[in-house]
Amino acid sequence: MESWSPTILDEAGPKYLAIVRVLADDIRSGRLAPGMRLPPQRSLAKHLDVDLTTVTRAFNEARRAGLIDASAGRGSFVRTAASPLAKVRAPDPSASVDFSMNMPPQPAEARLAERMEAGLARLSASPGFLDRMQYQDSAGNLADRAAAATWLARRLGPVPVQRVIVAGGAQAALSAILAVLLRPGDALCVPALTYPGLRMAAERRGARLLPVATDGDGIDPDSFLERCRAERPRALYLVPTLDNPTTATLPLARRERIAEIARSHGVAIIEDDAYGALPPDAPAPFAALAGDITWHVATLSKCVTPGLRIAYVVVPGTNEAVRVAAELRAISMMASPLAAALASHWITHGDLDAIVGAIRRENGRRQVVAREALVGLEVHAHPCGHHLWLPLPAPWRRGEFGAHARQLGVSVIQSDAFAVGPAPDAIRVSLGAAPDSEALRYGLGLLATLLAHPPGAISSVV
Repeated sequence: MESWSPTILDEAGPKYLAIVRVLADDIRSGRLAPGMRLPPQRSLAKHLDVDLTTVTRAFNEARRAGLIDASAGRGSFVRTAASPLAKVRAPDPSASVDFSMNMPPQPAEARLAERMEAGLARLSASPGFLDRMQYQDSAGNLADRAAAATWLARRLGPVPVQRVIVAGGAQAALSAILAVLLRPGDALCVPALTYPGLRMAAERRGARLLPVATDGDGIDPDSFLERCRAERPRALYLVPTLDNPTTATLPLARRERIAEIARSHGVAIIEDDAYGALPPDAPAPFAALAGDITWHVATLSKCVTPGLRIAYVVVPGTNEAVRVAAELRAISMMASPLAAALASHWITHGDLDAIVGAIRRENGRRQVVAREALVGLEVHAHPCGHHLWLPLPAPWRRGEFGAHARQLGVSVIQSDAFAVGPAPDAIRVSLGAAPDSEALRYGLGLLATLLAHPPGAISSVV
């Protein structure tokens, strides 16, 4: 071939994106100079042994990214005024950055693998270990429930073991609680932007989701009061500390008012405290303020590791505990006895607190990197959290931005995943899955460059 003879290695992902990545690399390195003519699409398809449609799609994506220009009858050329994105090395699939999965980082300081190995060794050598590996009560065995109560007491105050349940993760716990509280057609108040897993579970129950307005501090009590008066909801779901996705934390006074409104209207509060253990100065949970109407869920997936799949549930009374346990039995039979035993061991020996502390500190470091990379943009974040909420500057639209980010090997979650009603032009960026600070800076740098050069600056009219 006369001008450009790329080599596309066998790699994961669509072939057309591989062509775009190599094209961007060659522009960045200078192998393709501005104004250089690219080979005809048919010739390139033959050279690469791919369909013509694959090359056509690759060239269309390259034009949208501002890498090339095209002219009828003349062909395609490397863009003379190169897009800023062309100067950024396009990642190969193994170097792609995942900002979509909201999980805690795993810093070396946490010594997670070491603690897991040591904990399992001690457990397996302890008396009665094999008995704990048998089928357990769907609410969890008393030893694990007691350990959970001890850990929860730091934020909730003393909790009777009879009101504590060990579940196989927050999703199972929320599904069981909804099954107890809601009948098909019942109304459930949720923030206007809410956790997708809750939406899925509520829709399976046939619940009507009522969006409640929010601001920078979380749910607006006046909006919640209006919903209570007009719709008579059965329950309110919320993430009061480090909200997913907005990162808002409800101030104590607002929590107290929401609890008062809920009690006066007979509304149960479903408190998803997934991130409550991360900030050391978080306001008191609803379970501590209004335990008689609060169904509290504290998962270890967001503050320790998602692989443990353990969540602790605190319900208003023993009768409610029996009912939730029955629903959990139908959903998942029981939490993994091994995972529950390991979590209890970590609580007893201080490992759980050490892991949470290490993750908290790593989150702080990553948030500093994010602030530096996204300077000048409107970013909602908490120094102890591992995600941020980013309203897109005009003229960006969420779908278009997500598509451009994916083209660069960066995945984010658009607001549509959370919206109960109209979705704003915003994205959630989760910082925990990046394997190290270098990958984090790289991915955030791509997002910052993309945000600074909206569609009109990186695309061409052909």
